[in-house]
Amino acid sequence: MARLAQTPGLSDVQQEIVSTVRDFVDKEIIPVATALEHRDEYPQDIVDGLKELGLFGLMIPEEYGGLGESLLTYALCVEEIARGWMSVSGIINTHFIVAYMLKQHGTQEQRDAFLPRMAAGEVRGAFSMSEPALGSDVSAISSKAVKDGEEYVLNGQKMWLTNGGTSTLVAVLVRSDEGHPEGAAPHKSMTTFLVEKEPGFGEVRPGLTIPGKIDKMGYKGVDTTELIMDGLRIPANRVLGGTTGRGFYQMMDGVEVGRVNVAARGCGVAQRAFELGVAYAQQRHTFGKAIAEHQAVQFKLAEMATKVEAAHAMMVNAARKKDSGQRNDLEAGMAKYLASEYCKEVVEDAFRIHGGYGFSKEYEIERLYREAPMLLIGEGTAEIQKMIIGRRLLEEYRMQG
Repeated sequence: MARLAQTPGLSDVQQEIVSTVRDFVDKEIIPVATALEHRDEYPQDIVDGLKELGLFGLMIPEEYGGLGESLLTYALCVEEIARGWMSVSGIINTHFIVAYMLKQHGTQEQRDAFLPRMAAGEVRGAFSMSEPALGSDVSAISSKAVKDGEEYVLNGQKMWLTNGGTSTLVAVLVRSDEGHPEGAAPHKSMTTFLVEKEPGFGEVRPGLTIPGKIDKMGYKGVDTTELIMDGLRIPANRVLGGTTGRGFYQMMDGVEVGRVNVAARGCGVAQRAFELGVAYAQQRHTFGKAIAEHQAVQFKLAEMATKVEAAHAMMVNAARKKDSGQRNDLEAGMAKYLASEYCKEVVEDAFRIHGGYGFSKEYEIERLYREAPMLLIGEGTAEIQKMIIGRRLLEEYRMQG
């Protein structure tokens, strides 16, 4: 077991789950990840293996067929998976956020209908907030739902949908002005719809099109897509929670736990970059000795290891705060911000240690170098995290009088 990024206070069950996932990553993901990534190939065998391990139901309550585990356990598993290949952790994350939103905000009928099949991996989840023109400004959502009898008609275009092709259930955030007067705050006129669809590309149900995979610099293998709604009819019982106007709060709750997940991904990628860097530094010789014996390289390794350890500690703290039932937006924002920034820096240092070979596709660090930037954007940019952190700090340290 690696010396870095240990987590004290885990139960025997938690330790066994994380150890099982780590073994799976070492045997089933790391040996094939780079080849699959270069082909931009969906890792079906890996996903099937995770399904057998029960990871699609890790946080789904036992009454619905899941394992009923904590956010901390889930985050530690994601950290291990991202250490093997970050794209696989993305496949799990979007599914997890939809399951979490259903558990926290769904009606009993919705939970009964979806959670058992999600726990078994039969239904795969995806969620959709972003649109082509809005970036981080969720209040600018223009996709719209209009009530028509016992149904809603949805129109608009969504963007950056992870699992867009392979998912069969998408939580989609749109504007719904029904019951909300004109001029009301934008976040009070948004609704989350649970949209069932067939997997694949093209028209996946009447009124709903998934055009195809977006070609990306990194984060390959997982399908990232657009979603186009043109007269998409959704029954009223597929409004998440059964009441319109709550979508913004539901999505933000999902994104809050998603930020812990992204922090865990950053920790996992950084750990792998450190492993590659420290191993290569002992194998490569210059001027008659291993480059690890050069002080400049030792300094880099020291900085990298410290960043890995610090990011892991903050991620664990954010997960434990959420598990305790307390508000954790401050801790989650800090963890996501620090882990993604440190991940980028650790990967770059490992890349530098590899020298010219780091630029070769034969070396794993080349893949990590293209994957790390996605974490700077996913679940909110560094600037968004700083806004959240700053506002929460002012709430906590507000001067009186």
